[in-house]
Amino acid sequence: MTDRDQTFDKVAELIAPFNKKEIALTEETSFAGDLEWDSLTVMDFVAAIEDEFDILITMNMQAEIETVGQLVDAVEELRNDG
Repeated sequence: MTDRDQTFDKVAELIAPFNKKEIALTEETSFAGDLEWDSLTVMDFVAAIEDEFDILITMNMQAEIETVGQLVDAVEELRNDG
């Protein structure tokens, strides 16, 4: 299992409490479209991601992240830069 796979699994674990519709997660799962998250849910989730991975996701980055796969890529990039 690659680091990225492990990151995806951890992200999926963190999504679970917010995944009210129990959508099956893939790289293409959209936070707004598939999971139907509102801005408050996004804020709570971003805080959980930041705490878990000890990273900071800027507002600009948040605006560009639309899918689970994009989030995993961003987490990997931030962890490797730090």
